[in-house]
Amino acid sequence: MSKNKAIATLLVLLLLLGGFGYSSLVGFGESGYGSAGNINLGLDLEGGVSITYQVVGDEAPDQDDMSDTIFKLQKRVDAYSTESVVYQEGEDRINIEIPGVSDANVILEELGKPGSLYFISETGADGSLNYQGAWAPDGTIIYTLNKTIDELKADGSVVLEGTDVKDARAASFTDQMQNTTVGVDLSMTEEGTVKFAQATAAAFQRGESIAIYYDGEIISAPMVNDTISDGKAQITGNFDYDSAEQLASTIRIGGLKLELEELHSKIVGAQLGEEAIATSIKAAVIGFVLIVIFMIAVYFVPGVAASLALVLYVELMIFLLNAFEVTLTLPGIAGIILSIGMAVDANVIIFARIREELATGKTVKSSIDVGFKKAASAIVDGNVTTLLAAFVLGVMGSGTIKGFAITLAIGIVLSMFTAMVITKLILKALFALGLKDVKFYGIAKERKAVNFTSKKNIFFGISAALIVAGFVFMGVNKAQIGNVLNYSLEFVGGTSTNVVFNEDMPLADIDTKVVPLIEDITGDGNVMTQKIEGTNEIIFKTRSLNVEEREAFKNAMVNNFGADGEKITTETISSTVSSEMKTESVTAVLVATLCMLIYIWFRFKDIRFGASSVIALIHDVLVVLAFYAIAKVSVGTTFIACMLTIVGYSINATIVIFDRIRENMAEMKRKDTLEDMVNNSITQTISRSVFTSLTTFIMVAALYVLGVTSIKEFALPLMVGVVCGTYSSVCITGALWLILRKVFPQKVED
Repeated sequence: MSKNKAIATLLVLLLLLGGFGYSSLVGFGESGYGSAGNINLGLDLEGGVSITYQVVGDEAPDQDDMSDTIFKLQKRVDAYSTESVVYQEGEDRINIEIPGVSDANVILEELGKPGSLYFISETGADGSLNYQGAWAPDGTIIYTLNKTIDELKADGSVVLEGTDVKDARAASFTDQMQNTTVGVDLSMTEEGTVKFAQATAAAFQRGESIAIYYDGEIISAPMVNDTISDGKAQITGNFDYDSAEQLASTIRIGGLKLELEELHSKIVGAQLGEEAIATSIKAAVIGFVLIVIFMIAVYFVPGVAASLALVLYVELMIFLLNAFEVTLTLPGIAGIILSIGMAVDANVIIFARIREELATGKTVKSSIDVGFKKAASAIVDGNVTTLLAAFVLGVMGSGTIKGFAITLAIGIVLSMFTAMVITKLILKALFALGLKDVKFYGIAKERKAVNFTSKKNIFFGISAALIVAGFVFMGVNKAQIGNVLNYSLEFVGGTSTNVVFNEDMPLADIDTKVVPLIEDITGDGNVMTQKIEGTNEIIFKTRSLNVEEREAFKNAMVNNFGADGEKITTETISSTVSSEMKTESVTAVLVATLCMLIYIWFRFKDIRFGASSVIALIHDVLVVLAFYAIAKVSVGTTFIACMLTIVGYSINATIVIFDRIRENMAEMKRKDTLEDMVNNSITQTISRSVFTSLTTFIMVAALYVLGVTSIKEFALPLMVGVVCGTYSSVCITGALWLILRKVFPQKVED
């Protein structure tokens, strides 16, 4: 690179840093588009709208019907945000909470009245018309009912109900003329298939339509062109994809097993409170500054290049979170932390390679080129493996997992771009401007190989002891608290307590004065607070409280804050993570793990590498699970994100070592042993393992030191996971690969 080109490169970089920096801090337009303040935040960080529905009818609803309704409503409100939650309150109420929304009326209008969908024949049993159409000025037909819904039910005109519909989706169809049209694809339940066959046979014979009636009006009245006996039908007409999806969505929500009516709606504040957000931002800034200082102090000029690239990474991340309208939550922050760790990791791998090349006597220019080239395979494999997992989690997961996967995927792509493109451009520009002395880059020191594999029995013993201890404590916990882990209200439900204070209490005071008292009563740090906008009412969500604890809670509010005890109400609430969501999560993680195993097998041409990686991954998860059991850390939705972060971190750390083993194995001499080669590989990558772990640990430790209780319970297991991932990659994986190689030797040696 010439000096003029170097100057131009740095000027362009400075313009990008300045432009995206302005975007991150200020944004564009009145809304501040592109700024950090414009990022959509989840219920835990910002709040949103809370709507309470009550089941229509005098009798208590069946619990299976409630669960089915909650699950289907969750799928419906995911369209607003993947971080929306739906849960049961009391016996017959369902709460919907949607983040980042400030107008409950808009949501109520769009959701309509769940569970009020009927299919109505055109002609009644007495031969009279049930509905009729009239042309509107815009050329469409407006249908009106001639009878009440009860009279239609009485004479058999209601041929199907919403519960007979299995699914409704917008789809594209090809007609007889091979033209593509958009419509709604309907499928019926087993019982609905029989009813639909009878209804369509009668309507087809008479040349009539069947109207779909929802929440007081007819939303569609398609003609029946044939008897439909297989329970699958298409509604076609003057649709575009959006209007087809709107009709399908209305059919889905109208097909709920229970009919619901709105009880009340309100705007609620962040569940974690203002202090949690403020301290998280402060911790992120401090952690990032410490990482920059560390990179420059350890790697000199390359550290400067990496730091500038990391600043651009953060700015681009903020911009893309805006562009993709990602809803950021605490688990999403975990995905960003992991991607920042991987961005640092990529730079550390590159710089270690450059120093190794300089140690062989190559020039700085040649070392930079060769260093980036040799580091590419480890960086690509590590990032692609994690990106593959993020893709699977994003497609198959829901809620928290989907949010985590989206932020992780964005972060991984950015980290690869900034490390392999931006850092390289900056480094070459700085070199062209005169920073050519070897002392600015550092030279790798010759290290005597540490015989890690000879101590494998000790390492395996330590790991086994930790894992066994975890299972023992799970048994103890089961006996003491009824669960193997300290599940939070997101998993097992809890108690929601509404307190009306005598004055408008700032969230900062609630976080620092009220919440600690509640934590003393519950003995649990998982307390969610939500402030009702425009009132003095605060909702506190905790683990399930018994009668004595509820009374203690009430007395604490009355005695310490003068709250009116008569206005303090409590309700039992269900978990926000349904059994279906748990199943989806487990399935998504298993499929993601299988995909990683296949990818590593394909890339390394040896399934023993993949098997060793997965075993190490399981090891790390079990050790952190043991920590959750022993320390009784609250297990909530952040637990899922924490475990997924550890999985990503573990697989990436392992791949770096395996990449070096693969490289060294190709250069082995006849006198070398596999044990020596593995030990050399681990020793050569030890600085990467330590430095990457240290920078990631610094980031998470800042969150732990400055965070409120809920943030600490999120950060502490992550810190344990980082340490465990480093330990397993250095002390476990190489030995595992050797054992598998001996137990399962290849017919043709490598």
